[in-house]
Amino acid sequence: MFNIPNILAFTRLLLAPLMFLFLVNQDAAIFEGIHHSWLNYFAAFIFVVASATDFFDGYVARTFNQITTLGAILDPLADKMLTLAGFLGLMMLGSASPWAIFLILTRELFITGLRVSAMSQGMDISASWMGKVKTVVQMIAIGFLLMQWPGGTLLLWIAVALTLYSGYEYVKHFFQKTSVL
Repeated sequence: MFNIPNILAFTRLLLAPLMFLFLVNQDAAIFEGIHHSWLNYFAAFIFVVASATDFFDGYVARTFNQITTLGAILDPLADKMLTLAGFLGLMMLGSASPWAIFLILTRELFITGLRVSAMSQGMDISASWMGKVKTVVQMIAIGFLLMQWPGGTLLLWIAVALTLYSGYEYVKHFFQKTSVL
């Protein structure tokens, strides 16, 4: 249970609220005297480190056959917490469209519920290739928005489109496996 991939996923779980702290508490007494841009840089650094753990935990788990049930739960949870912290923090700062964030979070909650339902029926609805691409584009969009780089808003809307499309794929796959469609 305590293998490298699970430790990396758990680390991502811990880094998500820390990043959120830097984004939404910029006027807190503990940050007095630190310019807001530095807090955004710290948040971006934390985000990059946390995002890197996402790649490495999956790589190590597959390469060294360290895939566990705990990891199968921790990894997507850590991904959701990290993207949730980034998107909500950016929205609260006024750096991300509330509609884009609403669409992304609604899809994430719906698909998580669908996956739980599938698991309760003994089905495996693992992350698809498009789901992985969606996560990468979401993370890149968050990084661009955190750094206030040009194209961040465009990347956010591309992430929305990929998020909704991958959600459609999950729903279609679920109903094909349940023979309802």
